[in-house]
Parts: sequence; C-alpha cells; structure tokens
Amino acid sequence: MDLADGLLDHPYDVYRRLRDSAPVHRIAGPDGTPAWLVTRYDDVRAALADPRLSLDKRHATAGTYKGFSLPPALDANLLNMDPPDHTRIRRLVGRAFTPRRTERLRTPIRHTADQLLDALGDSGDTDLIAAYAAPLPITVICDLLGVPDRHRRDFRVWTDTLVAPAPGTPPEAGKHAVVAMLGFFTRLLADKREEPGDDLLSDLIAVRDEGDRLSEDELMSLAFLILFAGYENTVQLIGNAVLALLQHPEQLAALRAEPAQLPAAVEEFLRYEGPALLAIRRFPVEDVTIGGVTIPAGETVWVSASAANRDPERFPDPDRLDLARDTSGHLALGQGIHYCLGAPLARAETEIALAALLERFPRLELAVAEDEVRWRPSLRARGLAALPVSYGKR
Repeated sequence: MDLADGLLDHPYDVYRRLRDSAPVHRIAGPDGTPAWLVTRYDDVRAALADPRLSLDKRHATAGTYKGFSLPPALDANLLNMDPPDHTRIRRLVGRAFTPRRTERLRTPIRHTADQLLDALGDSGDTDLIAAYAAPLPITVICDLLGVPDRHRRDFRVWTDTLVAPAPGTPPEAGKHAVVAMLGFFTRLLADKREEPGDDLLSDLIAVRDEGDRLSEDELMSLAFLILFAGYENTVQLIGNAVLALLQHPEQLAALRAEPAQLPAAVEEFLRYEGPALLAIRRFPVEDVTIGGVTIPAGETVWVSASAANRDPERFPDPDRLDLARDTSGHLALGQGIHYCLGAPLARAETEIALAALLERFPRLELAVAEDEVRWRPSLRARGLAALPVSYGKR
C-alpha cells in the first residue's frame, strides 16, 4: 500500500504517516499526474516562500501538470504568477481591495447572516451548508464585486463543478462550466464599463498606478479569482468550523461563554480544519532539495498547509481542537508574497457567521451520526457536502 493511500477519506491519518516516514513523497496529484507532496511544517513554510518554486505553469515539464485548463482570459491571475507580474498586479489590487473596505462590509455581512437565519425559523432541521454557509459568502463576494443577484446561483454551480464535481458528473461538465464563466465575466465587465458602480470590480477597472493598469485578461482573471476563492474557501471554513464545534461540545460551551474569543477561535479553526488539503502547486525552476529529497526542475510540487498545521513539532497535540491554543504561524492562508489577499474578509465572514449562528440558536447539534457526515470528494477543497443539523432557540 502506498503511504498516501486514503488521502481523500482520511487525510490527517495519511499526513501523520507521511510526516513520520516520507515527508516529501511521490503521489498522484488531483489531476492524476505525478507530483511531490510536502508535509512537515518547517519544509512547507520554507517551500511557500521559496522563489525557486514557481507558480507559473510555463515552468512545468511538458506533458505533466494538467490543472483546470482555463483559457488565458481566466488564467492570468495571481495564483499562476511570479514577480514581477505578481508584484505589479498585487500592488494594483491593493489600491482597491483595502482593509477599510473589508471593515465596511461587517455590517452588511451581519445583515445577510441574520436574514438567512430568519429564513430558518425558530427551530427545525436543515443542511447548514445549503441554507447558510454557502449563500452567505456568495452573497458577500457578489455584493463586493457588484454581481447581479440573478447570476449568483449559477456561479455556485460552476465552482462546485470545477472543484468537487458530484459522482457521475460527465467529464465535459468542467469545460462547459469554464465556457459559461468566461461568457459571464465578459458580459459583466462590459456592463461595469458602461455603468460603473460603487463596487470592487468598477474600482479595479479604473485603478491606475503611475499610468499602469490591469490588462483585459488580468482584469477578467482577477475578477474570476476573487469570486471563486472568496466564495469557495469561506464556505469550507464556516462549515468546517461549525462541525468542529459540534464535535467538541466543551469547546462550543467555552465559546458561548466567552464570545469575545471568536477572532482567536477562527485562527484555530483555520489551523485545525482549513479549507484546503493542498496549497497551490509549484514548479521548481531548478533542481531543489526539500527535506533531504531532490526534486528535479519542472516537476509538480504540492505543499500541504493542512499537514503542516497538524505537525506536532510545531503545534503540540495537533489533532485536538483547542480554542485557547497559540495558533501563531499557522499556514492555512499561505505565507510570504502569496499570502491570501482576501484573508481579512474570510476571517470577518467566518467570525460574523459563527457569532450570528451561536447567538440565534442556543440549541444546535448534529442531526446525523458523526460518521455519516459527508466530505466533498476533492483534494483541492476540504469541505462538507452537507451539514445536517437540528437547531432551536431553547
């Protein structure tokens, strides 16, 4: 049996074996092609900041990495770039995607959370992913970008098809989703140019830096990335956090008793059950030695923040949820120049979502046995297919 067998179903058991026996291990990546998986904290942290590990797919050995096969108009984004292009685009985005803007969103985020909870009524049973964890971030990110209400459900379907297609989904569904998104963003940008609004996308169209501006492909790719990542990662984080609390009633009770600890608790949720099993793939521009293993230039490297965040050498008793833990240095949101651009927004959404939920429903519990909870079949996104709960105000 390969040490990485079972990664999808039992990731933390597999990561424990790999850290102990083969911390840099040859695997089949999410697209089925050979790759190297890095699992120890020190190695992952160093790899995330190593400029020799490129995000640019042009450094991949021909015929190896496949990925999503996005068209150039959606592919020219920060997840595929190195400096100096990465530096230039991040600087331009930073002028529009400001912490102040995130803070201004706190009130509308809470308003959206309360509306979704109002729709549930005083008590009952529901799938908390479909009813709350998914519609909240898609509403927030679409409001931020200025995406009309009528397109929001479509986008959820497209992202699910790309990241975690349901069993039996035909292979061509992913291509159809990409074509649909490309058409959607093309029309959306044209509309924003004709009628700019008070939204991030209109600001990105107008942003300048000493005469520099985003190209058409860069703009469309950036809008795609913000909408895709801003929705996808936050859905997983909210759902995973609620499940972790329901599985650890003593931690849930402690958080209810001290709701001011929510910001720190979100950091532990990120460490304990972050939204991705693997970080963005990288390609060595030269032969690179990681953890005593030399990886040839051009081969695919996946570094696992989830494995690193469960490394006992960095976080004692790492498989225990501890909301009072010192989580400093966790890698769930990246490291170095590729640190998640939307991290403040993801944190704010999760904090507000949990606060509203726990305040509204003093009685909240799983409606199925723990071993019946289903995870999405994806190495890219660590999230729940559904979260059946019972809830009530008393």
